Amino acid sequence: MLLVLIALFAVAGIAPLIFRYLGRSTFYVLAAAPALAFVWLLANFPAFTQSEQAVASGGPNAPPSELYSWIGPLNAHLDFRMDALAAVMCLLVLGVGALVLFYCARYFKNEDPHTAAFGAQLLAFAASMFGLVTADDLLLLFVFWELTTILSFLLIGFNRTRMSARRSALTALMVTTFGGLTMLAGLIMLGNAAGTYRISEILAMAPDLTALGTYIDVAIALVLIGAVSKSALVPFHFWLPGAMAAPTPVSAYLHAAAMVKAGIYLVARLAPGFGETAFWQPMLLWLGLATMLIGGWRALKQHDLKLLLAYGTVSQLGFLILIMGVGTPNAALAGLAMMLAHGFFKATLFLIVGIIDHKSGTRDVHQLSGLYKSSPLLFTVAAIASASMAGFPPLYGFVAKEAVYESLLEYAQGHGTTGIVLFIGVVAGSMMTFAYAARFLWGGFAAKPGMAPTAFPKVPLLFLSPLLVLTAATVAFAWIPQVLEGAIAPYIGLFEPAQTPIHLALWHGFTPVLGLTALTMVVGALLFLAREKVFAFQAKVPAVFDAERDYKYTVGGVDNLAIWLTGRTQRGSLSFYLVVILLVALLLPSSVAIMLSTPDPGNFIAFDHPAQMVIGLIMIVGAIGAVQANRRFLAVLMVSVSGYGMAAIFALQGAPDLAITQLLVETIVLVAFVLALRALPVELWAKNPTGHRLGRALIGIGFGASMIYIAATSMASRVADPISLAYPELAYVGGAGKNIVNVTLVDMRAWDTFGEITVLAAAATGVASLIFVRGRGDKRLRVSAVPHGSVDHGSEAIGGRDQSRAGLAVARNFAISKKDSWLVAGHTLAPERRSITFEVVTRLVFHTILLASVYLLLAGHNTPGGGFAGGLLAGLALAIRYLAGGRVELAEATPVSPGTLMGTGLGLAALTAAAPLLFGAQMFTSAAIEFTWPLFGEQKFVTSTIFDIGVYLVVVGLVIDVLRSLGSEIDDRSEGRSPTDTHDMVSDAETGVGR
Repeated sequence: MLLVLIALFAVAGIAPLIFRYLGRSTFYVLAAAPALAFVWLLANFPAFTQSEQAVASGGPNAPPSELYSWIGPLNAHLDFRMDALAAVMCLLVLGVGALVLFYCARYFKNEDPHTAAFGAQLLAFAASMFGLVTADDLLLLFVFWELTTILSFLLIGFNRTRMSARRSALTALMVTTFGGLTMLAGLIMLGNAAGTYRISEILAMAPDLTALGTYIDVAIALVLIGAVSKSALVPFHFWLPGAMAAPTPVSAYLHAAAMVKAGIYLVARLAPGFGETAFWQPMLLWLGLATMLIGGWRALKQHDLKLLLAYGTVSQLGFLILIMGVGTPNAALAGLAMMLAHGFFKATLFLIVGIIDHKSGTRDVHQLSGLYKSSPLLFTVAAIASASMAGFPPLYGFVAKEAVYESLLEYAQGHGTTGIVLFIGVVAGSMMTFAYAARFLWGGFAAKPGMAPTAFPKVPLLFLSPLLVLTAATVAFAWIPQVLEGAIAPYIGLFEPAQTPIHLALWHGFTPVLGLTALTMVVGALLFLAREKVFAFQAKVPAVFDAERDYKYTVGGVDNLAIWLTGRTQRGSLSFYLVVILLVALLLPSSVAIMLSTPDPGNFIAFDHPAQMVIGLIMIVGAIGAVQANRRFLAVLMVSVSGYGMAAIFALQGAPDLAITQLLVETIVLVAFVLALRALPVELWAKNPTGHRLGRALIGIGFGASMIYIAATSMASRVADPISLAYPELAYVGGAGKNIVNVTLVDMRAWDTFGEITVLAAAATGVASLIFVRGRGDKRLRVSAVPHGSVDHGSEAIGGRDQSRAGLAVARNFAISKKDSWLVAGHTLAPERRSITFEVVTRLVFHTILLASVYLLLAGHNTPGGGFAGGLLAGLALAIRYLAGGRVELAEATPVSPGTLMGTGLGLAALTAAAPLLFGAQMFTSAAIEFTWPLFGEQKFVTSTIFDIGVYLVVVGLVIDVLRSLGSEIDDRSEGRSPTDTHDMVSDAETGVGR
């Protein structure tokens, strides 16, 4: 299962590359992936069903499972299980997915530049659905659930230039994400109550869990909200018709055969264990019935064929949720049979609409006429699929609907008025289904009076072939329904046995159910024949409840509230923002501390060493100096005094790692501040800020005192031994290192560090995007791209590019050595900006600092250092080189893009995380490799060092991004040259044109 999943995602990943060579024919290659997986499914299908039957009868064999540890302490695992229910769902996911991808090869045009992304996303969606239905872990199921949400958003918004497509995609995303997040809360509650997140184990524990009462009832209700939002039930039904802005293949797959079935699958998965919980039937039965009736009612008045099918899908999704919510074995059999039938005929009908729209240019029933003559084969397929949707014999839709009627009739007999109302409602909804099925066939293919036949070119057989396969399934399984019943039967064995079990069959004899079917067809036909009167009646009925309108009002209200709050809080005043932040941080914790009557911190120790007192006084002087400074540069220096003082205190307290890191961070931040200050006025204040000085002082002093009090009382409140006491042994025995800090970062708390370096990369990208807008400034002018003697030395022009040329010319003629130079790009600086002493020192210390950074990286596992400190030191070396030689020198020193460095670092970290899975261990598990070198003796290498190298690369990339953003870019702009000009200089220099 995992190999199939990986293969599907891998083909989706390389799909854009294949599109470059094969164009739209790539869809055939993409279709082969789920097709081969479908063949694998059929080849192993007996094993899936036999194993499940063995479990249902008390046998020892379980369905095939694959278990991989992911995050052990959180009980998160990569668990997959292919039982009968998952296998039946995969019939739709893989089979219909392959046919839809095959269909896309003739639906799209070669000229469309977005088909590559579309194909990759559609196949990735199929992979996500496969993962969803085979996941045997609640958290893993949620991951795939949200993947389908994101991919559906991208697929619905395929026509990104159309406002309607973007709006519909966003609506679908917001509605289904709301349901997904609500469901996540329920899944966590369920997993915590069970003590495991493995679905098969939770279902086995269901009797004990349901005995917990309200807690489990609420958890299941939250999960069901996710299911009904995904399957577009009332009041979330409005997103599905809007999603018809997507290309028709998306509608055929996501909104008929796959995505909307995810909610039905989840209900079916939980029904055997939790069908008796308090909110199960009230939610599913009544929401399902309301959705079926509302969807059918609205489908009757649609004149767009695609919208007609969309509202019909809404109606039948309510139908399916209702029957699955009944919770009896007979209803479960009927529900799964109806789900398969719906996948067959509804996917076919959507694909037919795609062909009609593709060939005629319209889907409006008022503009289509006579298509049954111009395309008889397409009409035949449409007639069979429509008849199956209407429940007309002898088709599989009829077989499934007969089973539904029979199971609901049984339910009605045992549940009084509730059962009778539900049964009558389902029959009424089925009558409307018959009517809109007839309307679809008439509207798309009939010859309309007074209308000329619609021009309709011949449809290639290759374009029709996916429809023919689905239609063949609709016809064939009506005659051999026992095949699919045999596939479904093992799942039915999970319920309590029915007193009178039903079976799928084309003919049950003359029964009450057959009479109800005949009544459904007669009334449905009358509704269709009286369609004009029905339209007139519908126009007179006011829309008492409009979910889409209410959704728009809600979103609009949130937007207006956000604008109102933003206008009153985002005032463009940094001092105002600081006041708000500090007041909240002061008042809330202090209030809680006072109300809880926190313990007395006890005796305070002023200092452990006289040097600490001296350093503390210096820090206080620095803080006062920063407050009093009126120049930005002086204020930054005074703030740095406090930072360097803190590094000294760390060193005196025996924390060398913290001291080194604090020292390097403070230095890098100081450099960044100084670089940024060049673009700001020298004076800190435009006018002396005399207002509210006392209030600001009180807030500052109060915040500091509050933090001291909270820290002291927190330490005094400790009643258990700190976990840090176990860290030395954990670091040495578990992490094979003596440096507790570094081992903690790269081994014991590696997940935290991975999240932190991801945030660093995101922050660097954000800074670069704000400064450069496009790109990362990688195309900086390098000295190798500027030939000597290619500048007009006599140019006296000032401003713009001429001034830059003149500056370069003067720089080259000033103290340049033809043989060698202290710095490669020193001659590109103007004479007044050069410092020969600084250049010499830089040349001497640059490589030494880099070597020291590598030492810190490699030695950090056992001695002070590590990837973070080493990366900062390497960044400091690059900062020195930039200060000595300018932006061109920085470009020479960093030929690799910072984005590449950070991406490589994150990739190494991710590889370190995932590699242990191949050996059956948990993610981020490290291994110590001991070996002997002839000269160096016994050595030990810990694999977490590779993770540390990733941290090193991310930090170096971050520093380069800062230097390029706040250094090189400001240099460019201060010299009157835009980034485009700089890029032009590179291009001209590379082609030999002098600047």
